[in-house]
Amino acid sequence: MLAKFMGWGLLTAIRLLTGAQARWWGCPPKAEQRIYFANHQSHLDLVMIWAALPEELRSITRPIAARDYWATTPFKRWITTEVFNAIYVERGGAPGVPPAPPPSERPRIEPSLDDAPPVGTQPAAPSEQAPASEVEPWTVQGELPLAQPAAEAVPPAAPITPGSAEAMAPLQPLIEALRSGDSIIIFPEGTRGHTGEPQKFKSGLFTLAQMFPEVVLVPAWIDNVQRVMPKGEVVPVPILCSVTFGAPIRLEEGEERRPFLDRAREAVIALRSV
Repeated sequence: MLAKFMGWGLLTAIRLLTGAQARWWGCPPKAEQRIYFANHQSHLDLVMIWAALPEELRSITRPIAARDYWATTPFKRWITTEVFNAIYVERGGAPGVPPAPPPSERPRIEPSLDDAPPVGTQPAAPSEQAPASEVEPWTVQGELPLAQPAAEAVPPAAPITPGSAEAMAPLQPLIEALRSGDSIIIFPEGTRGHTGEPQKFKSGLFTLAQMFPEVVLVPAWIDNVQRVMPKGEVVPVPILCSVTFGAPIRLEEGEERRPFLDRAREAVIALRSV
């Protein structure tokens, strides 16, 4: 009950703040399984597109939420799980490079006078001394050995291959939601932009389109929300915003990853001028 009341209050606040106008330009609102994919310029994108959906679609549609932002406080965790029914995803790039191992140390040699020759004894003849070629290069004659040179740095990790198990791991929560029959809202750029032009789409949308060919792919353009709460800001500003939903696209037979992602991105950009 509390979550329902909070959802109603939040929906009212968002609509008063932004207008939250929904324009179904290319397809009608329909209770079928869909993947809505949109541009991403603000943390409010999630809330904006959720508020733009009619009630019968909000109940079956789950937006993705970056765990490193939306799960940082108990209140935000409660909002995203109980009100938005969001799917947490992990952000971040390739795994960090492990630190280089410490250089191996030579055994410490403590000076001792036990084997020192008696006073007055003549030093060893030059022929008895070790030739220079046998002296280790990192030692200085007459001094304790120095540490060996540091080991070479570990090379950077190889880039993640699309379709590999490592690339599929972040998609598992989305795959489970689609397998359970939910619709989802995703932002294929992977991170918020600040230029007004969507960045290149990442491969997750392509993978989901391959795995779930029966799910309808609906592009969406979220307009003006970056001015309500731009990247780096925390206080929203009242500005009229809208979400335009375009005509569905589909992955064509034999279509490769990058051409499909570029076409999906163009479908989103085209809605900007509608």
